[in-house]
Amino acid sequence: MLSDRVRMDAYYHPIFENTRHFKGKTVLDVGTGSGILAIWSAQAGARKMYAVEATDMAAHARALVPGNNLEDVVEVIQGYIEDITLPEQVDVDGLLSCAGVHVRLCYSRQRQMAEAFGYPSRMFLARTETSLGERKMKQFEHSMAVWDRFTRETADKYGVDMRVLNDPYRCSVFLTQCKTSVWNGLNPNQIIGEPALVKEFDCLTATLEEVSVIRSQFRVPIGFGNSKIDGFAGWFDVHFRGRSSDPADNEIELTTAPSLNHPTHWGQQVFLLHPPINARNGDVLVGELERTRSKHNHRLMDVTVAHTLERQGSAPATPTISTFFIK
Repeated sequence: MLSDRVRMDAYYHPIFENTRHFKGKTVLDVGTGSGILAIWSAQAGARKMYAVEATDMAAHARALVPGNNLEDVVEVIQGYIEDITLPEQVDVDGLLSCAGVHVRLCYSRQRQMAEAFGYPSRMFLARTETSLGERKMKQFEHSMAVWDRFTRETADKYGVDMRVLNDPYRCSVFLTQCKTSVWNGLNPNQIIGEPALVKEFDCLTATLEEVSVIRSQFRVPIGFGNSKIDGFAGWFDVHFRGRSSDPADNEIELTTAPSLNHPTHWGQQVFLLHPPINARNGDVLVGELERTRSKHNHRLMDVTVAHTLERQGSAPATPTISTFFIK
């Protein structure tokens, strides 16, 4: 993250080109990591800076703060924002876009904030044509071949028949290798057509109910030659523009879209289809996406996409339901 220049510039410039939003203010940074955004906010004139970090990175932030002579301004607190009560309300909330950030932002805004500096955020979904699906299927087939050899050797050497676990093992491996999203830095040429806007948040007004479950419908024409759709790719952007009543002096955009010249460490989440969809010119890809928080780990996400191709002159097909998991 620290070597991601797109990310670093996208946070540095909104702070130092809009210092009047920070001078004399009490600021909260949720998911501070190394603490560098907290340090920038303090350098921009914040009166008090609360830097919250759930992981042991908090120890490094605590070392970095006095290393920059800001221990009188920046206070590092280790813990989840949902479990923390700050000693005072804050004026500005720093936004870090990562897993569950909208939920944590809502917690902090509703419980800790007197006002907020709004950062609209959008999520996109696009069709992909890559070789990732083929590679994942080969990986899955290799894993099953290893399992088959293991069961035979276990029966021959140790007299235990493990084949009763064939189906559970196959399901588990397919889930982790083929139905779990793949982080990838896509080439823009691997995106088919225009992306669909899945959701737009106003981080100033979004509620917990809005961000906990996301549902969105999309309808995308296939307006070019034949193609093989082997998955969907998701990414986000953030616009640092302040509040409508107190806009930023200089608006900054952070986008994590596929890019040759300006890729980010976030890359894109790719949801692979097995088997892929063969699309023709004139078809329309119709779908509905639902994103929920995992019941097993609140920092993870489950994504379900119901999709079908409407072909010219054909009756609508039954939607295919694909469920994916974001690590």
